[in-house]
This record gives sequence, structure tokens and C-alpha cells, in this order.
Amino acid sequence: MKKKQFISIEIDKLTNSIENRITGDSFDTQVLKIEETDLKLLDRNWNFDWKLEFENSGTVYKLIIEENYKVIQGLISLKYKEGFVFVELIENADFNIGRNKVYYGVAGNLFAFACKQSWDKGDFGYVAFNAKSNLVSHYENFLGAKRVGNSNQMIIEPKEALKLIKQYYKV
Repeated sequence: MKKKQFISIEIDKLTNSIENRITGDSFDTQVLKIEETDLKLLDRNWNFDWKLEFENSGTVYKLIIEENYKVIQGLISLKYKEGFVFVELIENADFNIGRNKVYYGVAGNLFAFACKQSWDKGDFGYVAFNAKSNLVSHYENFLGAKRVGNSNQMIIEPKEALKLIKQYYKV
């Protein structure tokens, strides 16, 4: 059985795509399913073993700047369940972490993608994930996620999902 993963990504800013931290320029993005050829691009600078995640789930997606397929800005692994999408893992590329990151908005973009996947499947944007305890209020504030009871599981419901989708997608 797969070990329970806790989401610990920081949502730095909700943008319209991704935004260069220094210039403020925005860049249109795409979220695409990774393919085996992408695995060569996943060097040791990732905290999670995305190659293993790809082999085990096959539903790993990459965030890229449009037309720049070789530079992965962030990754997300989704599991499609009855009535919602579950975020297994999510991570910014190492150059998009910390005070000197290159781009804002990567994590928000990936969560918006998960909400859109749910919406497109007819599940009204419901997304669930397990948060690290110290980030529960962070996800409540930035994503509008709600905690399920006293657990670390969180859900994004339709109203908040639609806000995220509209933030990142032209709908």
C-alpha cells in the first residue's frame, strides 16, 4: 500500500498564469501529462521521486510555459476518484521555491488545474488532498480549502474551485 503523502507546497500568489518575480511579466502556461521522454528532465533537484510516481500512477502532469516544453515549472500527481480529484503530490521546480524563486503562481496554477480536471469530469471542481498540519490555515486562506473534521484532509468545494479555475483559465 502506498504511504500517505502530505502536501507541503506554499501558495505564494494567485496569478493569471505564472509571473516573473523580478519583472512582473506574465507568461501563458500549459499543463500537460508527462510522458516517458520527460523523465530525463527530472534530475535530482526534486524532493519527490517523480519517476516512481509516474510508474505507479501514470497521472502526473507538468506545468510549462507555452512552447517551452523542456523546462518544467512544477509537477502534480492526481488520482481520479468517485466524485472528486485527489492531489497525491504537488511540487514546484527548485528554482521556483524560496525567496529567490523565478516565478510566482506555480502552485496556484497546478491546484487550479486539479479543480478544472474535476469540473471537466462533471465533479463540480471538488478536489481533496492531505495537508501538513502547519499549512492547513495557509490552504484555507489561499485556496479557500476546508478542513475535513480534525483531520489533515482538505477539500476545495465548487465555489472556491470555480474562483481558481477563472483565475487561471479563460472560461
